[in-house]
Amino acid sequence: MEFALLGWAEADPTLRLDYRRFSYAGKFVTGGTGVAVIRGDAAARASETADTNTSSNGTATDPESLASLPDGVAESEFADGVLAAITFSPDRTDPSTLKIRYLTVRDDLRGDGQQLGPQLVAFLTSKAAAAGYDRIAIAVNNAFSYHALYKVGFTYTDRETGLAELVLDRPIGEPAVASQSGYQRGLDVFREREGLSAAEIEFLSDHSNAVPPTLLPSLRQS
Repeated sequence: MEFALLGWAEADPTLRLDYRRFSYAGKFVTGGTGVAVIRGDAAARASETADTNTSSNGTATDPESLASLPDGVAESEFADGVLAAITFSPDRTDPSTLKIRYLTVRDDLRGDGQQLGPQLVAFLTSKAAAAGYDRIAIAVNNAFSYHALYKVGFTYTDRETGLAELVLDRPIGEPAVASQSGYQRGLDVFREREGLSAAEIEFLSDHSNAVPPTLLPSLRQS
């Protein structure tokens, strides 16, 4: 896999992702944010993990079940070999904090054990440290993303956005100190919500009284 920083917000990079494969694909072509990606042999990785892939709502994905493209749109117009992508920009109220805006993983590679999302966040955190940021933050709207961010040293801030997203952050130089009580407070917010999918309900039940997940190996060694 190759990790690449395509540019910071001031460089205004854009990336055209296949909207059939990536959530939030439209957010990567509007500009105004920085962009980083993981590149690799997507076809090989999808094939290797086809038996265990699940989407973010817990349902299996089929690499061959893509809708046809509309007339005038060709496969060649989309960025090739992207496995995961992330956008970010300085926080509007605190420019010393880098705010992750959108994080997306190719749908047939979600939940396959590669930890592509957390790995990309860890890569961005290292770049943000070198760029002089003090903190990095993200707002999430589901328990799966919330759990994944704990693997790269983020913790719940006990704050929510106006879009009912939970805000997590961490210092740039080292992972935040995670506690079971703080981790569970965030999960409790999701447990109280209506309209959860069966996969979300099962996940939240399985993680009742659980401690936070362990950090990625690369972070445990640092």
